[in-house]
Amino acid sequence: MPKGQVTTVPDDGLTTRARRTQPLLAVHTGEMKGKSTAAFGMAMRAWTQGWPIAVYQFVKSAKWKVGEETALTALGRLHEQTGEGGPVVWHKMGSGWSWSRRQGTEVDHAADAAEGWAQIKRDLAAEAHRFYVLDEFTYPLTWGWVDVTDVVETLAHRPGTQHVVITGRDAPPELVQAADLVVEMTKVKHPMDAGRKGQRGIEW
Repeated sequence: MPKGQVTTVPDDGLTTRARRTQPLLAVHTGEMKGKSTAAFGMAMRAWTQGWPIAVYQFVKSAKWKVGEETALTALGRLHEQTGEGGPVVWHKMGSGWSWSRRQGTEVDHAADAAEGWAQIKRDLAAEAHRFYVLDEFTYPLTWGWVDVTDVVETLAHRPGTQHVVITGRDAPPELVQAADLVVEMTKVKHPMDAGRKGQRGIEW
């Protein structure tokens, strides 16, 4: 796709305008940092369009201070006060657990993940939002806590023009196949390889 130009035009009977507004399923995967950051950057673009935004964060503790949450919820308050941009909701779907499965029991985590996905299904069916970030959602899929087939089928048949971005390592092949846009973050260098710790304003 050099300089944003398509290499082929699909024979789908759609106009250029209709093709431009098709809802996208994006997957940000790979071992390197930046998957969630890129998704939240897309969410900020969506906010400027006035789209209702929902973030479902699956594996970060509710106690963690996430910079993107602070920024996006502030934009949500700005919308409430001035009408600028769009509304923002942020859901923490875990129970203070991380992708390394610390804290709590696996049964608890699996139940939380299943309920989180059930909520997303309800919101998609109701067309509650226009832009969805399912942050770190690949982990419940990989661990078998949420059924991949159900996710792929639900997203394939979601109504309206709801865009969905899923982040996390090791995205299942079925999800990758179903997605319209897939990015794999590959490490070239990382400061932690040299013993440097994560930094305020960079990692959080």
